[in-house]
Amino acid sequence: MRVLLLGKNGQVGWELQRSLAPLGEVLALDRHSRDFCGDLSQPERLAQTVLAYRPDVIVNAGAHTAVDKAESETPLARCLNATAPAALAQAAADTGAWLVHYSTDYVFNGQGGQAWQEDDATGPLSVYGQTKLEGEQAIAQRCAKHLIFRTSWVYGARGGNFARTMLRLAGERERLTVIDDQHGAPTGADLIADVTAHAIRQVLAAPHESLAGIYHLVASGETTWHGYASHVVAQARGMKPELDLKVKEIVAVPTSAFVTPAQRPLNSRLSTRKLQQTFGLVLPPWQQGVDRLLTEIL
Repeated sequence: MRVLLLGKNGQVGWELQRSLAPLGEVLALDRHSRDFCGDLSQPERLAQTVLAYRPDVIVNAGAHTAVDKAESETPLARCLNATAPAALAQAAADTGAWLVHYSTDYVFNGQGGQAWQEDDATGPLSVYGQTKLEGEQAIAQRCAKHLIFRTSWVYGARGGNFARTMLRLAGERERLTVIDDQHGAPTGADLIADVTAHAIRQVLAAPHESLAGIYHLVASGETTWHGYASHVVAQARGMKPELDLKVKEIVAVPTSAFVTPAQRPLNSRLSTRKLQQTFGLVLPPWQQGVDRLLTEIL
């Protein structure tokens, strides 16, 4: 089997290189790849890559994810998040490939206190959310054999992440202020990658496109950014008592305390019942993944 992976060096893409390897031959690309085009800003060349390589599965882990920058880079965000996925979907349909794509809770309006279901009405608050929704719609219109995983609060051990930032600040300051009115589940890139590989095996074995569609994929449970930060600091102190953390107080503040170009949803809870029932999975609590991350970065 042939798998085409785009966005190989992002947080999820990096983990997908590992999780997809047992499935077969994986061609992993990013925007700097030479022999084949993996640049989402060039949708026509992306389609040519699909036609030339003829994969059984395309996994698109690339996107414009800089939420605030998207407000001033609307054409680029739309190209990466909507136009490129549309081109991939058409090429997938033309070649009979499955297309796996990642979306976000930002397609919703962030109101209420219930976990969002896959078929709830959308209402994005930002350019990022709007262009990601357009990408979902373009894929569904063009390619019957698709899996779209909506996720949120994604972190990876590589590069920058919320936990690393909090630990750095906790080592510099006695007082931290962290938002406590946004609710979601921190979700590891490794979990997303492993679930993706599991789902791909099942859709390839299932008849026709019976398992195609949108699924919500996040760790179980929920917290706030304040709860997340408090957990990280407490666990770090327990794991490494010798750490020089100056922080004495983590103050809970509302979203309004931080002014950003893009509006953030307050409710990022996603119901994963459909995913767990369809693919026979149990998603671990968010704390388990964060604790594992801490053992890697401390």
